[in-house]
Amino acid sequence: MGVENWMELMDGQMWLEQVRETNQYTEKYGLTLSAEDAEILLAEKNRILKAERRVEFGQSILPQIIYTFCDSSYISQDDYVDTLSRLQEIFYLYKNEMQDEITDEELLAFMKEQFETVCFGDLQYLEGTCLDIFAQAIRAGYRGYSETQGRGEFARFDIVQRWDKELYLLALSQSN
Repeated sequence: MGVENWMELMDGQMWLEQVRETNQYTEKYGLTLSAEDAEILLAEKNRILKAERRVEFGQSILPQIIYTFCDSSYISQDDYVDTLSRLQEIFYLYKNEMQDEITDEELLAFMKEQFETVCFGDLQYLEGTCLDIFAQAIRAGYRGYSETQGRGEFARFDIVQRWDKELYLLALSQSN
């Protein structure tokens, strides 16, 4: 076994352990990953990194994704692995699209906020609309998104007329 393969194997084992450790936290939300699930996610991570021409140093982004999204009412055990795989893919795609101009934490905060309040768990809408507009704003010079700041400042870049829970409930109440 070559040094390169040995290093890759050790990195993969550390990654699998990091991901399995998240189960201690996510169990309270009814979400767990089996060893097989973690292997699937590792293979997906490697495929995504290669496709997006990215390299990951240190801790993987997946545990951060897991901790950020595990309390979502739009994720169930039945779709947990698929959702994590897609979130990983979307994350790396938009890190590239935003030319690494925002931190991982800022991107995850935006993704979670949009996933919960605008997309209502719809990953296609998150990827194809919300993050696309956000990436355009970032490339145009917008800076400073954070969980505490939220959509307030970003709203001036957001040109999509969307429906959201508040507007839907308002329209519903007005129609009665």
